Amino acid sequence: MNEPQGPGRIRLLIADDEHLIRGALEALLGLEPDIEVVASADNGETAAELALACEPDICLLDLEMPRADGLEAAVRILSTVDTRVIIVTRHARPGVLRRALASRVSGFVPKSTPAEDLAHVIRDVAAGKRYIDPEIAAAALTAERCPLTDRELDALRFSRSTTSVAQIAERLHLSPGTVRNYLSSAIMKLNAASRHDAAEKAWQQGWI
Repeated sequence: MNEPQGPGRIRLLIADDEHLIRGALEALLGLEPDIEVVASADNGETAAELALACEPDICLLDLEMPRADGLEAAVRILSTVDTRVIIVTRHARPGVLRRALASRVSGFVPKSTPAEDLAHVIRDVAAGKRYIDPEIAAAALTAERCPLTDRELDALRFSRSTTSVAQIAERLHLSPGTVRNYLSSAIMKLNAASRHDAAEKAWQQGWI
C-alpha cells in the first residue's frame, strides 16, 4: 500500500472502552510520521461529540462500546462531520458488516490487526478507498439474511436494554399494543421462546 499523497498528516480520533487497547493504539499509531492522534474516547457518545469538535480525517471506532456502540456513533458522526469511519471489532458477528456498509463505514477490521497494517488501512481510507477484512467479508457473504423488518429490529434492540413493553413503546414513540405486535412477529420469525430470546438471537447474528 502506498503512502497518501499531498501535504499534512492524517488526523485520527480513536474510541475504545478498553483502556489498555486504546492506549496502545494511541501510542503505536502516534509513532507513524503521517498520523496524528487528535482525540480519544471510551464510549460512542463522547466519540461523536469529539468528532464534531475536532473534525478528524479518520475516526477509528470500536464496535462494542457503552453509550452508543461503534455503528451508532458512526451514524451520528457521518451525519454531521466530513470524515471517514473505520470500525474495529473483536467478534465480527455476520450481519454487522452489512449494517456497517449501510451506515457508510469505510473500513472494517478485526482487533487482531497489527498496528503497522492498521496504519496502512488508515492511509488507504484517508485516500478515499474502502477496506474490509477478507475473512469478515467472506463470513458476511455466507450469513443468513435478516427476515425482520426495521421496526421489529428496533423493538428487539430496545428489548436488550429495557425491561417492559411500555418502556420500549416510549422509546419508539409507539403504542404498547403496536410494540407487542412487532415483538410477537419477531419471536415467530426467529422461532424464539420469548422477546429476550429473540433479541439475543438477533444480536448474535449482528442484526441489532
